[in-house]
Amino acid sequence: MRINFFPFLRFPILFLCLVLAGHAASAQEIPNSPEQLYKKYKPGSTQRMMMTGKYAQALFFNQQEDKAFVILDENIAYAKKEADGKYAAYLYIIAAINYRLLDNVKAYENASRLAQFYEARTKDQETKGYVAYGIGWIRARNNKGAEAVRYFLKALSMYEKAPNSESLNNRKASVYRELNSIYADWNEYQLQEKYSKLSLEIALQQKDPMNLFDSYMAMGYMYEKRYESTTNKAFIDQAESYYIKAVDTYKANKAHMPIPSNLSFVAINLANLYLNYFPESYKDKVLYYANLAKTQGIATGNHDHVASANGLLAEIALQNGHQEEAKNYLMTALAESEYDKVTDPNIKLSIFENLSQLFQNENNFKEAIFYQKKYIETFKQIYDQKNAALGKKLEIQYEREKQKQQLLRLQLASEKQEQRLKEMSWHSLQQAQKLENLELSKENQFRKLEFTEIENSKKAQELRLSQLESFNRKREVDLYKARVDYKEKINTFYIGLTASVSLLLMLLLYAYFQRTKGIRQKEKLHLLEMEKVIQNSKISNLTLMLEGQEQERGRIARDLHDGLGSLLSGTKMNLFLLKDKSNDHHQPQIERSMAQIDIAVDELRRVAHNLMPDLLLKYGLQETLMEYVSRMATPNLDVDVQFLYYSNQLPLESQLLVYRIVQELVNNAVKHASAEQIIIQFIENESDYVIIVEDDGKGFDINILNHLHSAGFHNIRSRVEFLKGTLQIESQINIGTNIEIKFPK
Repeated sequence: MRINFFPFLRFPILFLCLVLAGHAASAQEIPNSPEQLYKKYKPGSTQRMMMTGKYAQALFFNQQEDKAFVILDENIAYAKKEADGKYAAYLYIIAAINYRLLDNVKAYENASRLAQFYEARTKDQETKGYVAYGIGWIRARNNKGAEAVRYFLKALSMYEKAPNSESLNNRKASVYRELNSIYADWNEYQLQEKYSKLSLEIALQQKDPMNLFDSYMAMGYMYEKRYESTTNKAFIDQAESYYIKAVDTYKANKAHMPIPSNLSFVAINLANLYLNYFPESYKDKVLYYANLAKTQGIATGNHDHVASANGLLAEIALQNGHQEEAKNYLMTALAESEYDKVTDPNIKLSIFENLSQLFQNENNFKEAIFYQKKYIETFKQIYDQKNAALGKKLEIQYEREKQKQQLLRLQLASEKQEQRLKEMSWHSLQQAQKLENLELSKENQFRKLEFTEIENSKKAQELRLSQLESFNRKREVDLYKARVDYKEKINTFYIGLTASVSLLLMLLLYAYFQRTKGIRQKEKLHLLEMEKVIQNSKISNLTLMLEGQEQERGRIARDLHDGLGSLLSGTKMNLFLLKDKSNDHHQPQIERSMAQIDIAVDELRRVAHNLMPDLLLKYGLQETLMEYVSRMATPNLDVDVQFLYYSNQLPLESQLLVYRIVQELVNNAVKHASAEQIIIQFIENESDYVIIVEDDGKGFDINILNHLHSAGFHNIRSRVEFLKGTLQIESQINIGTNIEIKFPK
């Protein structure tokens, strides 16, 4: 018995590898060459910042992720100080792409937001296009194909406006490959062929081995898809030719290929091609390329490629009558697919289906039912994704048909206008031509009637086509339901045998579990009540403590201003009177004393103002923080505050708490971090507020801070807890500190 293993395997893996190759397109050399160029430039120079992206990507795709992020963070700190935001935007979008490859959702969303923030501060069209490309790249990995296409087309539009540069063609080629992959998934062969040829044209011009490899793979994949829809043997021969060119390109330029998994990638596609579309005499080639893909996949740690290779070997084993060997290959493929961070559901779908069939052949119905359930769950997931993709495709087709209809209406209006002009010229002719004009008018009416009939016929054909498509979709759904019903009946039969044996045991255990559940619910309710009382008590204590602190600050400020301030002013007056009566010998000493009293008065005012800022009560948080950072700024310290979407509706009590939190964080950065730049951001969202305080100081170990129970951070946490918010601290030694506070409206 022959089972067709991995019917969905080839194209999803091809799509994943194509887009990863597109990301690495700018890393054209092994890490040594970018490292030499990177170290050639001075730290903080624009040349080094632009070289950082290529160096970091080369490190990332050679399993040196930590070093790549360290390089990025160092240069982002320099880039943020530049007036032109293109360097920061470029580095942030590269960081976002790398974070997406690691599935760090929060990190790549934050990096994308910052890339767009700095992109708005530059007029460089190439940088704007690269940011749009990066966002589209992330959307494609999040299965948002329509949004990804929109961003990729936006990137191409900006690249067209940008002046020629060394990197511009490479970046265009990356966008072409991304669009090729998406349109391949949508079966849009004309658009797929267009962008495949554009990418190959650039690669041939530049003679870049990495781009040539990617372009040959894209062309081979395109012709393989075309063969599936037409069964024209010329297409499958061209697919084989381009895949072999990709293998030859890799082998000839192996030392300059930054992604070693490309060899296993092309080997899988060739093995699938020979297995599915060539005679059985090509079985040796299938085994050769499958084993090559498996060996290279293990060496590079690419689990999807290893899973694919094992699936191919399983089918060959089954063709040779070795069912146990085929099952072992399948179990190995399933284990490998679980290791990968980006698991393709199509791979698991084929594995589950064929494992279920093999266990059923062995009369192991328990395992067969288990894998059949897994198959149905995975199939539903893929079916939902395909429906979404089909919806996007129908939207595109609808827009195209709408444009065609508009063109027809414009043509009809143009013909009508032309007829009116002809009629006006005909009426200006002599009486002798009236008969001929009448005949021409009849002929024109006859033509209009024919055109109307043709248009009605076309509309009727479109209606029939739409009905046929609806019928086909309904038929597909009915077939799927019938298949699921059939599977469910088989499952119900075997499940019934098991359920009848276990029913008595379940009835005996039911009473015990119900009683245990009731006791646990009572205990849980009691604990919830206790936690609520403790929380209310804690909030009351915090409220009283904060109110007491602010009252004590106000009292101390008034006492200092009214008591010590008046005393210092009186002392200055007495010295002023004593100055007139003293001799010349004591004059300098009296003047120095008066100057020191002036300094003491200024310091007294500053301390009183920090204890109780009157500006907050009069003008609000924004003006108070602006005035505060202006006082804190010095020639050696740059302090900046930014308010984003702030509507000035924060209650006064919360404004005071925010002011105290920012004041404490800035004081910590100045006293302990030796910072040269501090950036404060206050962001108002729909449901919460966000405070971000960043500095470029010497940083600290967060674990040591928690161990020492810092009093300053204890006060900050108390205020954040009063606001019902959360506090997150990120700090790296000699890099800086980033503190983010969120609290609800």
